[in-house]
Amino acid sequence: MLKPPRRTGLVFFPAFDWAISPNHPEREERLLYTQDQIFEEGLLDRENIVEYKPGLATFEDINRAHFCVPDAPSIVTESHLISAGGAITAAQKVLSNEVDNAFALVRPPGHHAMLVVHGARGFCNVNIEAIMVEWIRHHHGPKRIAIIDTDCHHGDGTQDIYWNDPDTLCISIHQDGRTLYPGTGFRDEFGGPNALGTTINIPLPPQTSDEGFLMVLERAILPIIEDFKPDLVINSAGQDNHYTDPITNMRFSAQGYARLNERLSPHIAVLEGGYAIEQALPYVNLGIILAMAGLDYSQVREPDYDPARLRQSPEITARIEQEIESLLRMYKARQSMKTRLVGGANYLKRQKAIYYDTDGISEQQEETVRVCGDCGGLVMIESVADTGNRIFATILPGRCCPDCRTKGEHFYERTNPGKYNRVFFQDREKGVFLTK
Repeated sequence: MLKPPRRTGLVFFPAFDWAISPNHPEREERLLYTQDQIFEEGLLDRENIVEYKPGLATFEDINRAHFCVPDAPSIVTESHLISAGGAITAAQKVLSNEVDNAFALVRPPGHHAMLVVHGARGFCNVNIEAIMVEWIRHHHGPKRIAIIDTDCHHGDGTQDIYWNDPDTLCISIHQDGRTLYPGTGFRDEFGGPNALGTTINIPLPPQTSDEGFLMVLERAILPIIEDFKPDLVINSAGQDNHYTDPITNMRFSAQGYARLNERLSPHIAVLEGGYAIEQALPYVNLGIILAMAGLDYSQVREPDYDPARLRQSPEITARIEQEIESLLRMYKARQSMKTRLVGGANYLKRQKAIYYDTDGISEQQEETVRVCGDCGGLVMIESVADTGNRIFATILPGRCCPDCRTKGEHFYERTNPGKYNRVFFQDREKGVFLTK
């Protein structure tokens, strides 16, 4: 049953002046049909649906979430600043209680952009949701935030940014990475040593339909969110799970997306992927808006919608049930995992090889995290790309403990800038960003 009508904010930024290439899936007209559908349905004539113009993010906003190499102005365009600014506008309206929730229908997208940014990957330059989250914390204080990524591709960038953050729950539900870019997002990707269980990945088989997505929502995602008790829930609302999407292999429908958002009840939704610009996006976005606004979405249907044709096989259902059971067992055991993972170590390292497919850049990265029982832990990153850029970054977490703060400030001061193109310092608790 639908909830009572809610005040819902809409922020549009179609970025008509930005595209990767004229024929690329991520191009100017991606949101044109959605805008037409919104106007034709008269949604903006509803008293409880309000449109807002996007603001403009600053480079300071970007630097709270990223280390851009060599700097943020080299990585982003004005369209990226407006896309991130649109998400920030949505957050502003929710946190000021002007609306109950808000949907930022913006592009370019961002969920493949990682903590260190040497270029564009997966159509993404900077991470729109992370920039918004760090803006929220900078202006409204510490908050526990859940980001639910429903894009068909694993939200690897958001996962990377919040891997060591126990106050950010990142759940990604996506097509199995063995069958789709970026090839990651498996159950054992579970978070850093001080944040185990706040990174959750739920890979689904190709051809998963509404039944499978909603089963995962009810049996896994909602119980984990309830256990985490976030102050805010954000839907990283990719729409390329749709059965008509040209670059994926799933069978989700507009009705399924609407039902998911009705049950998830996000405070903020931010558009990510989705490339069936005529067959899917107008209907999916319409369903999501109606569901967020507490309005009837039962008549939203794609012209070729046939539930019998889209039904998933019993084998797929069985695989999803098994994935859910294994995930929940792992989640319940998360407290005991740290001892086995850490042993007696004071610091843990992990190596990462990252490919920027949009720009053709390869990066090798070593991340070192201090094992800490009081905060997310001091993090240090050494990164080198085949462009010749080499950087070193020190990150102090939100709600940083005194020991991690002292050690982090010491490492930054002692790091020799002669070895690197850039040496960065990011203090997520105080919103400080330094470079030398």
